[in-house]
Amino acid sequence: MESAPIALFVYNRIWHTKQTIESLQRNEMAEANELFVFSDGPKFGNDREKVSDVREYCKTITGFKRVTLIERQQNLGLAQSIITGVAEIVNCYGRIIVLEDDMISSPYFLRFMNEALEFYKDEEKVISIHGYIYPLKTRLPDSFFLKDTGCWGWATWKRGWDLFDPDGLRLFSEIKKRKLQKQFDINGAYPYTKMLEDQIKGKNDSWAVRWYASAFLENKLTLHPGRSLIFNIGLDASGRHCGITTMYDIEVAKRPISLKGIPVEENVFALKEIEKFLKSAKRSFTGLLVKKVKKLLAGYR
Repeated sequence: MESAPIALFVYNRIWHTKQTIESLQRNEMAEANELFVFSDGPKFGNDREKVSDVREYCKTITGFKRVTLIERQQNLGLAQSIITGVAEIVNCYGRIIVLEDDMISSPYFLRFMNEALEFYKDEEKVISIHGYIYPLKTRLPDSFFLKDTGCWGWATWKRGWDLFDPDGLRLFSEIKKRKLQKQFDINGAYPYTKMLEDQIKGKNDSWAVRWYASAFLENKLTLHPGRSLIFNIGLDASGRHCGITTMYDIEVAKRPISLKGIPVEENVFALKEIEKFLKSAKRSFTGLLVKKVKKLLAGYR
């Protein structure tokens, strides 16, 4: 089986980076994969030391087939760093596994990614593989397809990334033209349309919502695991777009995800369960926010 190169995008979070690397090193296929670490340049002067610390640590990484550190001199920002880095690797190798510096992986993450990349390499309807699944109460199939690409530990081929459109306005206009906002937002469970609109206005710099929109408009599918292979440790206000929350916390899979032939179509049951979870999470978040505001206002009386 051909092992895909891993692209890891880092910046100035040394602790998170170490956790990500150490979990990857525990993957049973780590030594078969090349690791490319993309280190973005410092945005502010006070970031220089932290960026330097991360780079010095990355120079000590072992446990992979080969480790290559790419040190950007300028700050590209997370979105442009990922967009250009993924293109560089996938255009050379034809396939890629992508992680950011706050992703704890299951020991079976790389196996699932590599096996799925090989299994679906000639299936044009499949655009990518994703490693995370929400902490749902309902048991899901070992693997299933959704139109949502996800962005927490993923993989694709050159034919997939060739469909990525960085023009948020064009994507947004096409979704509105086809009246697909509700479907794009998973029946109103998550405000992806608003997120894309905010990207256009410069309120965020999300590459992930553009990746999802690109795949969505092409009617492509992403393979998801029934048990999560990724735990995001960056939801602690240390990341670019993330605040503090534990609602997405999950225990990573402790045994391999079996990969077998399944219908190449969106799994309606899994989609409904995710919709219910996201709507419940939104209600919980809103309720918590209301309580905090009431408590704050009470302090002024």
